[in-house]
Amino acid sequence: MIPRYSRPEMADIWSPETKFRIWFEIEAHAADKQVELGVIPKEAAAKVWERGAKAEFNVERIDEIEREVKHDVIAFLTHLAEIVGPEARFVHQGMTSSDVLDTCLSVQLARATDILIADVDRVLAALKKRAFEHKMTLTVGRSHGIHAEPVTFGLKLATYYAEFTRAKARLETARAEIATCAISGAVGTFAAIDPSVEEYVAEKMGLAVEPVSTQVIPRDRHAAFFAALGVVASSVERLATEIRHLQRTEVLEAEEYFSPGQKGSSAMPHKRNPVLSENLTGLARLVRMCVIPAMENVALWHERDISHSSVERGIGPDATVHLDFALQRLAGVIEKLVVYPERMQANLDKLGGLVHSQSILLALTQAGAPREDAYRLVQRNAMPAWRGEGAFLDNLKADKDVTALVPPATLEKLFDIDAHTKHVDTIFKRVFGEA
Repeated sequence: MIPRYSRPEMADIWSPETKFRIWFEIEAHAADKQVELGVIPKEAAAKVWERGAKAEFNVERIDEIEREVKHDVIAFLTHLAEIVGPEARFVHQGMTSSDVLDTCLSVQLARATDILIADVDRVLAALKKRAFEHKMTLTVGRSHGIHAEPVTFGLKLATYYAEFTRAKARLETARAEIATCAISGAVGTFAAIDPSVEEYVAEKMGLAVEPVSTQVIPRDRHAAFFAALGVVASSVERLATEIRHLQRTEVLEAEEYFSPGQKGSSAMPHKRNPVLSENLTGLARLVRMCVIPAMENVALWHERDISHSSVERGIGPDATVHLDFALQRLAGVIEKLVVYPERMQANLDKLGGLVHSQSILLALTQAGAPREDAYRLVQRNAMPAWRGEGAFLDNLKADKDVTALVPPATLEKLFDIDAHTKHVDTIFKRVFGEA
């Protein structure tokens, strides 16, 4: 987790102070339920809440104890006993360390996902606003990086809006899958603790009950969670890559906002680089690198081992913090994106009308030409225009084989740009709804 790419709200979820506060709440809620079951004296549970709820857990003290006992949960419980007093002996009754660790991780990941979902909402709002702003702004569509047919810049942004709508749904699904509670004791059999304790803690912590835990929550849940984050990161990179291409000097149809006083190069004062979009590409890689370790964590030994533990201490903060930062940065890029419609039109016109080649191909087949012959006729007039030898329409009008099938006046009508925008409203309604 790099401070440069961290936002305080997300980073705080992974702070030691937050972790120990969650651990305390899990233990204290479990104690409350144990009172109902007659396992713990009511006065003891009350004392745990009274002293623990207002305590500032001393991270340095816990670390000091851990250096001796070599166990993080025991170190915390020892420190809690220093705060609570003799009544602390009733804390952690029938529980095992993974009950605390796994349930806490679920809480942290669920809270992190709530932030990520809010981030996506900001991205969606920015995309929607700019899509409607440029709903009919003509630009050239590209396949393989080569001019294809006209689209609108609004349609480009609408595709990303639809993708990030799916991203939000993926995060919601991931949250539901990861937000589970396990308070089942050693090897998950509830031998020393009643299942109702798990149900009570789950309710209090805003989690679902894990149907069957083997002392740990099954890690397929975590694998699915981090995989979802990886897909969202890939969506971030796809949009960032589009912006990087559009900002290239030879294209320059859109570019990141360049603020007053900003500098692009230590050596070349003229430079305006897509540094934010390039940064987003790198952040996406950091998020995706967490996916494979999460999948490798699924295959633990028997009822549990701790090979997953060191991995999750890294990928939990790294993936969520970096994705949070990336989504917020992406939203800012879209909100301030500078768009150049005139440059889009100039690029659209650059090949002299070749973007209409399919319209001519279809007209020739409708006029009776076999498709292969029609393709040959269009291509032999298109290639000279590609090389700058005459305009495509002029070449077609001069080709007697073409005009024998499609008159020059009809050819001119086939260069009508409106054919490429007539269904924009239909697509927008599919993406954004009737409103």
